[in-house]
Amino acid sequence: MSNVLIALLAYFIDRKFGEFRFIKHPVIVMGELISFFEEHFYKKSLFRGVLLVLFVLAIVALLSISLTLYLSYLPFWLEVLLSSFIASMFIAHRMLQDAVLGVIDAEDKRKAIAMLVSRDTEHLSQSDIYKAAIETYAENLSDGVVAPLFYLLLFGLPGIILYKAINTMDSMVGYRNEKYEAFGKAAARLDDLANYIPSRLTALLIMFFAKEQKLFDFYADGKGHDSPNAGHPITAMALLLGVQLGGDTSYFGKLKKKPSFGQGREEITAQDVKNAVNFAKIQKNYKES
Repeated sequence: MSNVLIALLAYFIDRKFGEFRFIKHPVIVMGELISFFEEHFYKKSLFRGVLLVLFVLAIVALLSISLTLYLSYLPFWLEVLLSSFIASMFIAHRMLQDAVLGVIDAEDKRKAIAMLVSRDTEHLSQSDIYKAAIETYAENLSDGVVAPLFYLLLFGLPGIILYKAINTMDSMVGYRNEKYEAFGKAAARLDDLANYIPSRLTALLIMFFAKEQKLFDFYADGKGHDSPNAGHPITAMALLLGVQLGGDTSYFGKLKKKPSFGQGREEITAQDVKNAVNFAKIQKNYKES
């Protein structure tokens, strides 16, 4: 029961206050730990990548379990309050919404979206920029909100902290390129596994708010994504908004063939971005308009 209370309070704190800039973010510390290992032990080797995962998870597990045990000696109300404050730093809903909505009002929209995506942005149309923003929001709604809360509910503080360590490793070394193909494979596969259930829960959540009778309609298109997880919330969001997401995309000067998600209109507007970010509140009026 305490995990439920902590999750609710943590989500509220994140929504109300967002990032706490007066302290060093723990994800930055995780990043420094990963960089330390890479700097001293990097090799184009799957085994070295496995060692990275074990090294990071062992340290993070030790620290997070020790922290949880320490907090358990405090009065219940203080334990819950401090645990909620700590957990909120591993949830990124407020920051995600602000970043995605910021693309709409940015003077240089291409520069703004380039901060959020890895695709080439120099020649994107306004519609393509808005499409990228919606895809980013849908995918990160799983990674940054649903998955952390899922593991917090299941395993308490160690759960959400360890998940974020896995996610951070993937974001730093989980790339399919010459440098990280072998070294980052273990981190990438572990991240895929950790996000398997949360990504589908996110898609179901979106479909539920869309009041779709066939809750699993997202699966047909969603499984076509390169990632075993990202396509599901993206497809669900496309179905909710009545738009088509995905499609061929340029990365590092090379056009990559990608499937489309959803069967709606291809022209994406600023209002679509706003509706995506606020889907739980305004989708009914939007769909009926």
